[in-house]
Amino acid sequence: MKCEIVAVGTELLLGNIVNSNARFLSEKLAELGYDVYYHVTVGDNLTRLKTVIEQGLDRSDIIITTGGLGPTDDDLTKDGVAAALGLKLIPHKESLEKLENSFKLAGRHMPECNLKQGYIPEGSIVLENNNGTAPGILVEKNGKAVILLPGPPKEMMPMFDEKVYPYLKAKSEFIIKSKTLRIVGVGESKVQEMLQLIFDTQDNPTVAPYAKDGEVHLRITAKCKEDLEADELLKNMDKQIHDILGDNIYGYDDESLEYVVYKLLKEKHMTVAFAESCTGGMISGRMTNVSGVSAVFMDGIVTYSNEAKMKFLNVKEETLNKFGAVSSETAIEMATGIKRVSGTDVGVSVTGIAGPEGGSAEKPVGLFYIGIAVRDKVEAHRFLFPSSREKIRWNAATRALDLLRRELL
Repeated sequence: MKCEIVAVGTELLLGNIVNSNARFLSEKLAELGYDVYYHVTVGDNLTRLKTVIEQGLDRSDIIITTGGLGPTDDDLTKDGVAAALGLKLIPHKESLEKLENSFKLAGRHMPECNLKQGYIPEGSIVLENNNGTAPGILVEKNGKAVILLPGPPKEMMPMFDEKVYPYLKAKSEFIIKSKTLRIVGVGESKVQEMLQLIFDTQDNPTVAPYAKDGEVHLRITAKCKEDLEADELLKNMDKQIHDILGDNIYGYDDESLEYVVYKLLKEKHMTVAFAESCTGGMISGRMTNVSGVSAVFMDGIVTYSNEAKMKFLNVKEETLNKFGAVSSETAIEMATGIKRVSGTDVGVSVTGIAGPEGGSAEKPVGLFYIGIAVRDKVEAHRFLFPSSREKIRWNAATRALDLLRRELL
């Protein structure tokens, strides 16, 4: 079945708030096996709102609206839906009583304008709002359904889960299951090239790439009538992709790169310390996002200046004078220095030029070196990613974590 999401509110069009409701609803509808073909945002205008609902009824089986159910003059969703469906707005006794009681309990007088929240399109079903004053509404006509939900996420999400999800689940013939593969070390175009045959021949499941900062995510989606059938399709496609991409795939779904590194360190009973220059503590910051990381992450130090590199990491002055701070030689001495000072199994270092100033023809902006010292082994890797300062720093941190992951593998 085809579903459409309509977000109501001029504040959305002006960019004053982000439409997080659409993402939540799309994910839930996909889980239920519904196809979402349209996201529409419309302002607080009755004529345009009526037109959007009419268009939606022509092309979709179910329309879900969010917002515009409040008490003020610009809350027009019920008016627009009723007009599009040719229905009258009538008072709903239980909703009006609940409104009045909520104001009494708060010791406040209910303004006259709040009464409009107790009116519903004739023949519709009221969805009780346990987290606010605006009830939701479900109205069916001519084989189509329009579901009106409040705009605040703290009201909309529980109402959908408690009232709408069971209704839609009973109407759906399919389930949709998905799995996200998280890839690092190869770019989106390279992934496209490596998986071209799969992209050209895919049917069910489908595979879609998404570029992220320093990563590529592949979402595999299967649409079936049974859970086990969907699981088998996902498993088979996952294996096909793994056979091609190998260790470039570092995790699944919500697993972050830093979490995967933490797991590997913990499994191998190893500890790590980081010495950062251009990343300014970003790697350490990402690692400390992981709960329990103190079991493996011992130390992190930002040695931004040459003096700090010499003082805290014992980088030789002659190394800095001869090769410069941004060099494989310095990265190696930083990695061995932090490993020795911290007494860890692994030392990781990053030194580079984040820009926008400071680059040269020999050492351009975006150049960075990563040093990895693991037990008795030490090596440095050179990378060049010309970009903005923030992206260079993020990419350097991502590459450092990925090199550590691959070394642990």
